[in-house]
Amino acid sequence: MLLPLYAFAVGLTACGLAGSAMEIICGRQLAFAEPYVSPAHILRSLAATACAGPFMLTNDALAARREGRIGTMALLSCGCTAMAWALALGVVLITIASWATGLLGSAEFLA
Repeated sequence: MLLPLYAFAVGLTACGLAGSAMEIICGRQLAFAEPYVSPAHILRSLAATACAGPFMLTNDALAARREGRIGTMALLSCGCTAMAWALALGVVLITIASWATGLLGSAEFLA
């Protein structure tokens, strides 16, 4: 039970850091809209969505709820999706870190 909780914390932290940095740089609230997601810049949009997607989804869901476009069940569904997304992001980041550490640890440095 501790490992999934750790992965969730890693994903949530990475998502928060990436999302906050993107908001500071662009000066706009994070959302699935310009300048963060754009059909003209597919790779940049994919990277932004992969890293800060749970933050984007939460912001959009809360804005839609305030405007009355979605109900409570849809908001809860978005919240559960954002949590699962943060967990998956954490698993991916831990796997990448583990893989990179293994590569660095197995390298032999010749003097």
